[in-house]
Amino acid sequence: MKKIILLSTFFVVLFSCKRNVIEKEDKKFNVLFITIDDLRPQLGIYGDSLVKTPNIDKLANNAIVFDRAYCQAPLCGPSRSSFLSGYYPQTTGAYVINDHIRDAKPDVVTLPQLFKNNGYTSAGLYKVFHLVGFDPTLFGNRNDPESWSIPLWLPKKSVWGPLGDSIYQVNKQLCLRKGPIGYNNIPRSLAYEAPVIADSLLADGETAQQALHYLDDFKEKPFFMAVGFYNPHLPFVAPKKYWDLYNREELVLPENQYAPKGVPVNLLPTSAELRSNVNIPNEGPFDEELKKDLLHGYLASISYIDAQIGLLIDRLDKLNLTGNTIVVILGDHGYQIGEHNLWCKKHSNFEMATRVPLIISTPEHFGNGRRTSKIVELVDLYPTLADLCSLEAPDDLDGHSLVPILNNFNAKDTGSSLSVYGKNGNQQSIRTDNYRINRRKLADSTFYELYDRQIDPHENNNVAYAKEYLSVRDSLTKILEDYFKN
Repeated sequence: MKKIILLSTFFVVLFSCKRNVIEKEDKKFNVLFITIDDLRPQLGIYGDSLVKTPNIDKLANNAIVFDRAYCQAPLCGPSRSSFLSGYYPQTTGAYVINDHIRDAKPDVVTLPQLFKNNGYTSAGLYKVFHLVGFDPTLFGNRNDPESWSIPLWLPKKSVWGPLGDSIYQVNKQLCLRKGPIGYNNIPRSLAYEAPVIADSLLADGETAQQALHYLDDFKEKPFFMAVGFYNPHLPFVAPKKYWDLYNREELVLPENQYAPKGVPVNLLPTSAELRSNVNIPNEGPFDEELKKDLLHGYLASISYIDAQIGLLIDRLDKLNLTGNTIVVILGDHGYQIGEHNLWCKKHSNFEMATRVPLIISTPEHFGNGRRTSKIVELVDLYPTLADLCSLEAPDDLDGHSLVPILNNFNAKDTGSSLSVYGKNGNQQSIRTDNYRINRRKLADSTFYELYDRQIDPHENNNVAYAKEYLSVRDSLTKILEDYFKN
């Protein structure tokens, strides 16, 4: 009898253990993947004392903040093709705004597609991939039906405020003519506006409301939900209450409103995107009031998006999903508001255009409120999320899982990040602990920029051709070339 009891107990324990293992294996973390267009690390959690971002900051205090995260392309479409696939631009073939990863890799399994293939409800809202079009409700989106369990959701509201939208509709052809040839012929309206309207009457606010509905609908099943906010992309349109958060007298413009020493001005991007708006002069310098208007609009737009993110985080708490949901917040690339006299521009490989905010909150690391200065890349997000959710990612990804760093900040990083810009990727850059090197392949020559960030953190002095830095340039060039060997 004792043997029978012991044997019965053994099988009960064995079954119980097996059941626990199965339950652990079957447990699937949800993923709320929030992308914010044109957002540089100008958030309270990144030490900016002026910007008002209480909701993102609150989440970050219970998450892991990456102080040195970098995009792989300082432009919306190519950057998204990279981090949504886990491949560098030279693998995706996406370098400029109209390129899309499936043009070069039609059978790629994207990040949301990986989750869909593993039983998740995969849903995308608004600007996730990229499409260029004249319809203001579509601008900034390219659907990728293979990625989604349900069709990509798009807002019906405009990215422009009421005044800007009316100008757009009435003067569509005027906007087209004003836009410089070569900038995709995208019609524009006002560069900024502060309408007295509810949040939900603009595209991003409407997107947040739909995301709330999705959270309610998906709460009982595992989901991957990508929410792509358009602001703070031009035009800077946010309800007036967000503009009112800021005192214009406290706005501080950058000191380095000039090209870096040793870099010809003609190699820098123009302000074509900004100047194509109807209330921006076609040529000449911008006056101080206009510069402050632009900075003011950018900050107001950030605060507007912060409020929308707050709604999503609160809904996760209300639905008791916080303990089972990974939240990722990122900017798709950096942004320049006057630095190097580049106004409302990404389109470069400077630090301001390539460094991005990256915040990851996971149930396993919730409450840590930690930050790391390890160099990481957005291309790392794909393998990281696959790792966190125990999914098998493609074995040829260019990115590396950040889980070792999430678990141990002493874990080794790759030591550098890559960013690529320009037609056929002719502008290439790597960032290491102490340096940034930019290489421009021109028609009949190659031009280098090298910035010693130990003494020149704002990248104002190109030392690539200084005798004492030639060996540094050569060693960094070898690292750069290694990225392109395969």
